[in-house]
Amino acid sequence: MMRDLTCFGDASIQIADAASSSSSSGAGAGGGGIRGRRGKHSGAAGARSRVTCLYHALLAGRPCALSVTWTRGGGLAGQAAAAAVSIVAADAASGDNLFRADVKPWLFAKHKGSKTLDVAGGGAAKVDVFWDLSGARFGAASPEPVEGFYIAVVCDGDMVLLLGDMRKEAFCKTGVGGPAADTLLVARREHVVGKKVFAAKAQFFHHGRCHDIVIECDTATGTKDNDPCLVIYIDRRPVMRVRRLAWKFRGNQTVLVDGLPVEVFWDVHGWLFGSAASNAVFMFQTCQAPQKSAPWAYLQIFKEPQLQEGHGFSLTIHAWKVE
Repeated sequence: MMRDLTCFGDASIQIADAASSSSSSGAGAGGGGIRGRRGKHSGAAGARSRVTCLYHALLAGRPCALSVTWTRGGGLAGQAAAAAVSIVAADAASGDNLFRADVKPWLFAKHKGSKTLDVAGGGAAKVDVFWDLSGARFGAASPEPVEGFYIAVVCDGDMVLLLGDMRKEAFCKTGVGGPAADTLLVARREHVVGKKVFAAKAQFFHHGRCHDIVIECDTATGTKDNDPCLVIYIDRRPVMRVRRLAWKFRGNQTVLVDGLPVEVFWDVHGWLFGSAASNAVFMFQTCQAPQKSAPWAYLQIFKEPQLQEGHGFSLTIHAWKVE
């Protein structure tokens, strides 16, 4: 059962279980609205759309922070030329850059290919990046392909990272037998655009199922009871509602996903008091062990490549309003 937040930073626990995905109340209408709004404002979405995933991996025998960033570029939506990808590796301890690979498939010849790069400070170590985006298919506004592609990073004959559904083709092209078992997704950051409804997906736990996240917020004056309200759904089930948003524009709350705690932080100050171009920020963070973390400290995981044990997974959503 969902409770309203009655004070700043309320830590009351809500539940989003696996069965909730069949629910059609509340977020059902919101989910339909997402597609319509994204399609209507595809130009703005394309200009701001960006997705970054951060992985913990081993590169040439040492831990590294491996980030993969998809951005919307030239071309038409739904085509491989609609997105570019950058892969950056940094030493997990020192933060020193190890290599960077940029794939910008504006030309047909760049839809598939490979690059060989030196690993900084790795002696004779080299990394090979393989990709095939020639048949990649994309969602309505996201620059990240949903199927029909692969991205593979190989170092010294070992698969460091493998993305996409074309695994067989990737193994054949790289000559590597299987993906690295010790590569873990630790953080994801998305920039999304909408009027009142914003959507994202997240796999909170390793080998767990993917969940649909919908954020609904109407900050316009003249709303019901003149009270802007924030509602968050997970798999179509409302798990959190924040009333009196003008007073509680920042806060946090714990919800349960797959029976495990996920801390939700929000900051909608930009929507309420900023300029028309301001965005709101939401973060969903799991913890491998109980810990007290200051709100927005998660931003450091993208600013500083050092990865610390016990952080689990975090999803950051930058929500941009379009009038």
